[in-house]
Amino acid sequence: MAKKSKEREKDELISSLVSNKRRKAKRDTTNSDVCFFGNPLSAAEARRRWPHRYQSKNMLKRVEIAGSKKDNCKEKLQEFVKKGYKSKILPLPGDIDIICGGPPCQGVSGFNRFRNKEAPLDDVKNHQLLVFMDIIDYLKPRYVLMENIVDILKFAGGFLGRYAKARLGMMAAGSYGLPQFRMRVFLWGACPTEKLPQYSLPTHKDIHVRSDNDDSCMMQEALCLEDAISDLPPVTNDENVVSYMADVQSVPQPSMLYDHRPYKLNKDDLYRVCLIPKKKGANFRNLRGVLVGQDKKVECDSSIPREMLPSGKPLVPEYAMTYVKGKSKKPFGRLWWDEIVPTVVTRAEPHNQAILHPVQDRVLTIRENARLQGFPDCYQIYGPFKERYVQVGNTVAIPVALALGYTFGLACQGLSDDRPVTTLPLKFPKCLARSSSAQT
Repeated sequence: MAKKSKEREKDELISSLVSNKRRKAKRDTTNSDVCFFGNPLSAAEARRRWPHRYQSKNMLKRVEIAGSKKDNCKEKLQEFVKKGYKSKILPLPGDIDIICGGPPCQGVSGFNRFRNKEAPLDDVKNHQLLVFMDIIDYLKPRYVLMENIVDILKFAGGFLGRYAKARLGMMAAGSYGLPQFRMRVFLWGACPTEKLPQYSLPTHKDIHVRSDNDDSCMMQEALCLEDAISDLPPVTNDENVVSYMADVQSVPQPSMLYDHRPYKLNKDDLYRVCLIPKKKGANFRNLRGVLVGQDKKVECDSSIPREMLPSGKPLVPEYAMTYVKGKSKKPFGRLWWDEIVPTVVTRAEPHNQAILHPVQDRVLTIRENARLQGFPDCYQIYGPFKERYVQVGNTVAIPVALALGYTFGLACQGLSDDRPVTTLPLKFPKCLARSSSAQT
């Protein structure tokens, strides 16, 4: 009887976990085949949206089995939790040291022109934030680290302070040795028995931060785009370079170069890009037939016929003329050598962002974006071509991640104090490598 009672308690725990963590969807999912990426979709719809994921016969078979009418999302989730619990691959409350995550931000992003500012949680795209906080609430880890875009503060309304002890701060990638601004929000959380990790003060002069700590003034010089990508070999719109002469300790030697390949522009966009001047600040406004008024808005030059492309489409597309009510300079914008890139994003299209190489007629390659995020060249990115851009664009900038990891290590060892910020060692993170090699 005792054994049966224990098994019953386990089943009740599993059922409680499933029911508490699964929120009701607004639309009826009884006719849906299977849940993919949190959305009820049919197997056929999933294959249409993500064909590269289901190219193999085995994957298609699994999709068809999971997508049969006999199954639904709730049963599949319950089956997954039961199997995971019995095989001890799913953690239980109190087993976790730290949970790190960045819930999807498409619903609140400034790039989303249709975001719901009044009731953001009505948008299903924002529900992952609720799921993330619910997981934390259930598993009760010692520490929590959440990353997200700054716009989330406009909608959160204190929602992020649900953890017992929490600390909220913003860090810019440019302040830690990258030619990219990329301001992001980071939430540290800790259970009552632990010290909250601190935020590290900037190591580079890109962004000035006021501090009472005199050591914060000992910062290195800011980096710009030229520092990050000027040594890479030229590449055309449809070319992939796999090796180049790397300058290692002033001795040039051949080196493998992964993903130095740009998103291939279509004929119309390539024609437009080739007409963008190779100078600082150049963008679609430099194309023929565009006038800029005193209010900085663009309009078509009515004194000349509108120029058309060989395809029959206008040279200056309407979406560029109307973007941000005609005031934006981003469409088909060229970056420049002495600039700091605003933010590396997940898309490589030049239609609403400045992403063109300073002197080459193409967008930045995956490798160039990876360098702007702080990835060493030895990192090889896998997956379908477009998704490599997505992986790089969604990454927490490497120097920022290292800084967060350093302060987390201090907190775990009980070496943090109650101040919200601390100073990183001089020449961080290179100093860590030197220290490690000296100890070995």
